[in-house]
Amino acid sequence: SEVFVIFWYCHTTGLSLNNDRLYKLTYSTEVLLDQGKGKPQDSVGYRISSSVDAALLWRSPDGDDDQLIQITMKDVNVENVNQQRGEKSIFKGKSPPKIIGKENLEALQRPVLLHLIHGKVKEFYSYQNEPVAIENIKRGLASLFQTQLSSGTTSEHLNKVCKDFYLYNFSRRVANAVMLGKDVYKRQSVTTYKIEDSFVIAVLAEEIHAFGLNFLRTITGKIVSKQKLELKTTEAGPRLMSGKQVTAIIKAVDSKYAAIPIVGQIFQSQCTGCPSLLEHWQSARKHLQPDNLSEAEAVRNFLALVQHLRTAKKEDILQILKTENKDVLPQLVDAVTSAQTSDSLEAILDFLDFRSDSSVILQERFLYACGFASHPSEELLRALIVSQIDTGKIKALIIKGFLEQNEGYQCTIFQAVVEAKKLILGGLEKAEKKEDTATYLLALKNALLPEGIPLLLKYAEAGEGHISHLATTTLQRYDLPFITDEVKKTLNRIYHQNHKVHEKTVRTTAAAVILNNNPSYMEVKNILLSIGELPQEMNKYMLSVVQDILRFEMPASKMVRRVLKEMVAHNYDRFSRSGSSSAYTGYIERSPHSASTYSLDILYSGSGILRRSNLNIFQYIGKAGLHGSQVVIEAQGLEALIAATPDEGEENLDSYAGMSAILFDVQLRPVTFFNGYSDLMSKVLSASGDPISVVKGLVLIIDHSQELQLQSGLKANIRIQWSTIDISVQWSLALYSESKTSKIGKVTVVITSDVTVDASFVKAGLETSTEAEAGLEFISTVQFSQYPFLVCMQMDKDEAPFRQFEKKYERLSTGRGYVSQRRKESLLSGCEFPLHQENSDMCKVVFAPQPDGTSSGWF
Repeated sequence: SEVFVIFWYCHTTGLSLNNDRLYKLTYSTEVLLDQGKGKPQDSVGYRISSSVDAALLWRSPDGDDDQLIQITMKDVNVENVNQQRGEKSIFKGKSPPKIIGKENLEALQRPVLLHLIHGKVKEFYSYQNEPVAIENIKRGLASLFQTQLSSGTTSEHLNKVCKDFYLYNFSRRVANAVMLGKDVYKRQSVTTYKIEDSFVIAVLAEEIHAFGLNFLRTITGKIVSKQKLELKTTEAGPRLMSGKQVTAIIKAVDSKYAAIPIVGQIFQSQCTGCPSLLEHWQSARKHLQPDNLSEAEAVRNFLALVQHLRTAKKEDILQILKTENKDVLPQLVDAVTSAQTSDSLEAILDFLDFRSDSSVILQERFLYACGFASHPSEELLRALIVSQIDTGKIKALIIKGFLEQNEGYQCTIFQAVVEAKKLILGGLEKAEKKEDTATYLLALKNALLPEGIPLLLKYAEAGEGHISHLATTTLQRYDLPFITDEVKKTLNRIYHQNHKVHEKTVRTTAAAVILNNNPSYMEVKNILLSIGELPQEMNKYMLSVVQDILRFEMPASKMVRRVLKEMVAHNYDRFSRSGSSSAYTGYIERSPHSASTYSLDILYSGSGILRRSNLNIFQYIGKAGLHGSQVVIEAQGLEALIAATPDEGEENLDSYAGMSAILFDVQLRPVTFFNGYSDLMSKVLSASGDPISVVKGLVLIIDHSQELQLQSGLKANIRIQWSTIDISVQWSLALYSESKTSKIGKVTVVITSDVTVDASFVKAGLETSTEAEAGLEFISTVQFSQYPFLVCMQMDKDEAPFRQFEKKYERLSTGRGYVSQRRKESLLSGCEFPLHQENSDMCKVVFAPQPDGTSSGWF
């Protein structure tokens, strides 16, 4: 028992070894990976163990707390943590030199020197040009010889000293961090020193990294890393070396020693037998044909391709781009842009010719991928700006990628950000053509620059038709702090038409902004008092909006209820208005921690023709919300088709129909069905009935990668990705008969997570994947062969296959490996959703089955 008393002394300022003694210790470090809810025997991982010799070489004559210690690992061994692996063990029958490699083992067993001052590592000395991964393992051992860390708190309790700290990390922005991305990342590190009679006899360290995807609770992972250093005995050791300067002592020990950082360094493991970029592309391209994009296999190949592209050189990427055919080029552009490396950006910019209209589809796919970029760089933003200046074309739509998604860059005030703001705001001020004004408004709708609000108010109130509506819907996307009293004064003037007559679409949007942003008592009262004085369909629409606020308990519901206590605002005459327009909000999914909602509002003209339908889907996690998607169809000036009278303020509108969409907070390029009466008649006579694709491609929604340097010296990596979307619209018009509009959203979701812990010679990994192929379809049909018109709305969610995969593995660098895989499949049931308040509680009853298996309800 006496040997335990002479390990090393615990000063108040740090640990100290005794003179002329050699300390014989045992050391082990192990790592386990699982999903955080399994049994230890179901985990994968490995253990590295050794004996350790520690000796004091030098102590400063100016103070006992300045010392130089030599640490040497011996008899290194690598084995399974899970002893039940048996014959399946990747280490069975292999000696340490075969597992680690002869040169690596020699490097690992070379001694290192620690210069300690007051218990902290002042310098860490090792031999030059040793493999980084091997140095990291020795760093991990050395870290246990210091008793204080710069981060964390220290608390002493009788016979142990614990260091605890928790770190919460969030991803790139609200959409990724709170809603979709690696929302929960928790790190806990505890180091315990066992002390007897004021001497340390053992050190136990445990480090835990756990993460979870808030959007999908099945995507989880946990890394548990443990270290144990324990004294076994002591014996006579080397005598202290004399000298005043530690550098002279180190040179005397061995001149080949060099000071290197104590903090672990990042390294890349060499991949043996991995395919080249060209080889990988040749195997992936068949899955990326246009007809295959709705399949999960396509998305898996896309995600794998992105990873390969991130390690590829510009020349190799450019070679593939230049030799590929037009069918798969758009998908390849998606992948190259999503790689987000300097080489991939240079390659795609060299390949695309923004001066030519021949590659407009590829340019658009590039811009969409930029808009969804998870790590937009100043280099990317500058390239987008230059492309606009050089070509004279306005492509400001996707500048959101830098200005809004990466808000941290705005704080550093990069020059490219300043230039982008000037481009949008200056372009909007100077725009002379309606087309240019609309494009810059769309850019502002993505960038959401606070400086742009005065311009938006100007165009909302003074603009005409489509421009006024676009400015108002842009204001609708700003958060509550930006919707000030001044903003609401302008919106109130628009709704109540104090200065000029406005279209119904503009007025109703202005009202929506007011009601969704902390409306005052008088604002709500004036809106309620207007019901009954509005055109018939607008009356019905505003009434539905108010009823929807009350039924769904929206934030404004309390104020609305206060106002409704006044009889002048709440009476039968006001609340008995008829019409076809409606507004309705409902739940798609609902759980204790999250909810998905949909809202559909439809506004008709007085003649019964669709003016606007707006379908929104939101995802909520706790108090945070993400605008998942929006599909808006607008039509105007169609009264001439049925010899009807236009509504007030809409007498001079050109015939127009089009659609715009928002996907994960990114405004996409609007699609025009027709513009002008002659174009309308041409489309009616030549309509094929084929759907118009709004956005179709492979979009990298989540892209989180994080390298962790564990205290043990091992390298861990966490990667989460999610991809793909396809939204299309089908519009048909049978002259003098009916109009039918279909919004089809098809999403093939593949979410993958990959967690690895790498020692260069051995790696353990956990891969999880979730796949779903879902569809949501909304159909609106208006029959105007008789009067009053019949309107039918239906929204269905298809049955969706839901698949989950789990793969755990342990693998040696020599190729030998252990793999365990599990698969689970289920079918998510379909559903029909209520779309107006009259059938909100009777979804299954009022929707009558149709021969094609869908359901609908006429009213």
